Amino acid sequence: MYRLPFPNYYHYGQGLTELDFAERELQRLHDAAHNLVDPNNVAAIIIEVVQGEGGFNVAPQRYIEGLREFCDEYGIMLIFDEVQSGFCRTGKWGAYQHFGVTPDISTWAKSLGSGMPIGAVIGKQQVMDAAVAGTIGGTYPGNPVCCAAAIATLKYMEDIDLNKRATEVGKIVGDRFTKLKEKCSAIGDVRGLGAMQAIEFVENKDPLAPDPTTVSQLTAACLSRGLILLSAGTNKNMIRVLSPLVISNELLNKGLDIFEEELLKITN
Repeated sequence: MYRLPFPNYYHYGQGLTELDFAERELQRLHDAAHNLVDPNNVAAIIIEVVQGEGGFNVAPQRYIEGLREFCDEYGIMLIFDEVQSGFCRTGKWGAYQHFGVTPDISTWAKSLGSGMPIGAVIGKQQVMDAAVAGTIGGTYPGNPVCCAAAIATLKYMEDIDLNKRATEVGKIVGDRFTKLKEKCSAIGDVRGLGAMQAIEFVENKDPLAPDPTTVSQLTAACLSRGLILLSAGTNKNMIRVLSPLVISNELLNKGLDIFEEELLKITN
């Protein structure tokens, strides 16, 4: 297994346009095909198009397109991890749909079963048919109760148009965070896709100077008022917001009000 850095435009853009940054990162991928591993020996490339635990970093459009081209050139499987981003979280059934790029294989779970333990692998027919029947196994495959829960969950998501609601939730949170950034110098970046929204805190507006102290103080202050926040990223200097998509606007804005009030107390 070989790892390449995620194409984090906020951290490493260094004044480049997003397109030029993506092309530079793709060049690093091609360089790795010469000095790290022979691409003819690579079975698959796996990526979250929107990082989950990494802090809701969204890969540049051109980078995802370039991955598809690279994989097609060398006969490599392109795998997207949709476990956290799938099922309406980004305003579409899968985050990959925002990019116009179809993976060879994708992995799904979490929201699929409304809390019941179930996951799924989806792939192009020629890929999935390559496995001999009965050779793909796991701890929970074929559990009838979990499968029934998943079917009911998918139908309910369709019935209430949960993708539309995710887009609405994402706009509310994103707009509030963007306005808050103008008031708070500790906020370095506001980003997200659909309802997957995040704020990154840094020192002196430096993308490479993480500020976990503010996040720690903020999470404690909000908890004292009944609002649970989740930090993310290697340096724990990010706050991810991924509300239940059935949340009311009233409750959502109440949480955002607490967030803003406590943050401004800490930073002003």
